[in-house]
Amino acid sequence: MKPSFVSLHPYFKAHPGKLERVKAALRHFVEKTAAEQENLFYGFSINGDEIFCREAYESAEGLLAHLDNVGALLAEMLKFADLTRVEVHGPAKELEKLKGPLAHLKPAWFTLEASLSRS
Repeated sequence: MKPSFVSLHPYFKAHPGKLERVKAALRHFVEKTAAEQENLFYGFSINGDEIFCREAYESAEGLLAHLDNVGALLAEMLKFADLTRVEVHGPAKELEKLKGPLAHLKPAWFTLEASLSRS
């Protein structure tokens, strides 16, 4: 994995009584994402009614392509869960490419300062 990759960390909170509906949607996200060339990893974790998506892309462009790809699924999921926090992690050069397109999400920006890659 190149140290220049970017990762997106969205956190959701399921509406009361809607966690099972959200869980049912997660496999559709995974299926859609499986065809994306720049995706490095993608998965969901759940803690109570909080849902976390751990995902990374080779570049800012890959992340934006993913959001375009899953946009309709995300709009549907937001009927059953709130987006409570978004973090974007990566090198400054890649984050700069995302600041305009992701501004509406009001993410926390984490700039990579030191890293190790074994691949």
